[in-house]
Amino acid sequence: MGLLWIIIGIIIVILMITIPVVISKKETADITKLSTVTTKTTKMTTHELTTTVANPTTQVQSKPKYKKWKQHGITIAGGNGGGDQLNQLFFPSAISIDDKKAIVIVDYHNHRIVEWKYKSNNGEVIVGVNEEGNSLNRLVNPIDVVLDKEKNAIIICDTGNKRVVRLFRQSQTNPQILISNISCNGVAIDKDGSVYVSDWMRLDVRRWKEGDTDGTLIAGGNGQGSHLNQFNYPGSVFVDEDYSVYISDQQNHRIMKWKKDAQEGIIVAGGNGRGDHLNQLVQPYAVIIDNLDQMIIADCGNHRVMSWREGDINGSIVIGVNGYGDESNRLNSPKDVSFDVDGNLYVADTFNSRIQKYELCPE
Repeated sequence: MGLLWIIIGIIIVILMITIPVVISKKETADITKLSTVTTKTTKMTTHELTTTVANPTTQVQSKPKYKKWKQHGITIAGGNGGGDQLNQLFFPSAISIDDKKAIVIVDYHNHRIVEWKYKSNNGEVIVGVNEEGNSLNRLVNPIDVVLDKEKNAIIICDTGNKRVVRLFRQSQTNPQILISNISCNGVAIDKDGSVYVSDWMRLDVRRWKEGDTDGTLIAGGNGQGSHLNQFNYPGSVFVDEDYSVYISDQQNHRIMKWKKDAQEGIIVAGGNGRGDHLNQLVQPYAVIIDNLDQMIIADCGNHRVMSWREGDINGSIVIGVNGYGDESNRLNSPKDVSFDVDGNLYVADTFNSRIQKYELCPE
């Protein structure tokens, strides 16, 4: 019996020593395992973050989504009441700016094209003599203009004479007729030098290459209407690097985009009826694309300039949040927008007979 108690005592002692060691080893193993898992997770997280930062798509998304411009504009041309003096404009309907910040202005009611050099107080008449006419040195209600920087030429929509004309700036010779018998309402040029013209009578947009006698149909041409292959008074035209054509479909209160060789367009702004909500436009006259791929739109009937991204339901107001007027932060029926080489925004403030410059806000 004594021997039995001795054996039992030895077993109890062994258990008392062994169990804590096992538990300690298990805890150590668990801690080690937990530490290993944590270390792996940290490494994985670090790797994912590095991958994300290096991802080009993410880098693009990290850029500011929208540019901003100061709300109060500077009058840099006109602004002295409607008139035909060299410091005046009368219903300026379109603008184009060269790399030296000279502004070429369509002075609609004065039947002339005027150039205002950088920081000048007066304009210089390039073509037109304040009176309408159909000779080569006269215009009738010109409506749009674009600069061909490659050829140093000015291309003009001489809508009253139903023609598109070109003037070479260096020689200052009389314009030559590029296209005849066309109800031109907007003109643009692509990177290859081809000219695009909207025709409000034929309700289409055509491309004209140098030497063409007939243009190539690019958009519309299916009668008047609001279907995706139709227009109701097409106006301003803009061509991007991919040869997609943006058209201000004025009476449908929308901006249409026709991709290269498309059979119909897509609505990229407006298209929700006439109105002043952020998803609406009223007679948009012009559209351009900035280097962040946002559309800048002269929303003429709402007396404002809008920015809009393709795919967005709503746009946002860039200039003109306070309604129409002649103060520096208000517009009256703006008909065109443009940029200079520094990204400043220019607006043809048509009914105020002036050109406004809105400086780019520092980022």
